[in-house]
Amino acid sequence: MPVFAQRLKELRKQNGLSQASLAQQLGMTQQAVGKWERGTATPDPQTIAKLAEIFNVPSDVLLGLDAGSIRPYSSGQEFLVPILGTVRAGYGLFAEQEELGREYARVKDPESYFYLEVKGDSMEPRICEGDLALVHRQNTLNSGDLGVVVFGEGEGTLKKYVIKGDTVVLQPFNPAYPPQILTGEDLNSLFIAGKVVQTIRRW
Repeated sequence: MPVFAQRLKELRKQNGLSQASLAQQLGMTQQAVGKWERGTATPDPQTIAKLAEIFNVPSDVLLGLDAGSIRPYSSGQEFLVPILGTVRAGYGLFAEQEELGREYARVKDPESYFYLEVKGDSMEPRICEGDLALVHRQNTLNSGDLGVVVFGEGEGTLKKYVIKGDTVVLQPFNPAYPPQILTGEDLNSLFIAGKVVQTIRRW
């Protein structure tokens, strides 16, 4: 099976998407997605870029040009990772609150991860309320990353993190919600709890 077909199927399943739902997001047919996953057809570069955006990975990952496998999903033992209902900032770190249980994750260093239960519909249609976001604990993000961020005294929220010059934009996927634009002193009140590396759809 071609690397692209294998990576596409792997990433689609890891993001909790069916072929039909992925096709809908792309404006394509389910049959087209099926052909890509069977390796009998390959999408054009524009569609590959859109797929990379949906899965929040570089295009090179889909094309098999990355140096290694997608780290959180590499083969290995599964470990129980805490599921958090709330994340808040505090004293330069973040305070874990409202642990809801634990879920398995295939990661090498489970202490560096947590699941966040998604609240609200600001990230629909890609990420829905009740989904689990697997988050790698880190205090920096690159532009375009999907992250869990805390602004001020609020709760942690899942948003696309975009850097535009001296401005940070917290971008929801749902067009019904406006982006949050932070600049100047506002940036001092922004805390990054981690980077989202996988989402799990819970029906």
